[in-house]
Amino acid sequence: MVYAVVRAGGRQEKVEVGTIVTMDRIKADKDGNVTLAAVLLVDGDKITSDAKALEKVTVTAEVLNDLRGPKIVIQKFKNKTGYKKRQGHRQDLTRVKVTGIK
Repeated sequence: MVYAVVRAGGRQEKVEVGTIVTMDRIKADKDGNVTLAAVLLVDGDKITSDAKALEKVTVTAEVLNDLRGPKIVIQKFKNKTGYKKRQGHRQDLTRVKVTGIK
């Protein structure tokens, strides 16, 4: 069983070949593929976490689609001052499918 922990935006995700991951918006190359940076690699009983060894590891994924996350509402209110502020936000996301760990 081979899996890797990759850096996806500001978070880390555990991925295997065939895993579909939703992460912050990332640009793909002209073929629609991206390369993700590995933080940890597990290959059976062998665990690799050394930075120099992980530079040789490539985790490739293909971009399935770009989408937007759910809307979150930010509300600020201060009592007795008449101050109210309402703001919304939707995060830009990318859904990718892991195609290889080498």
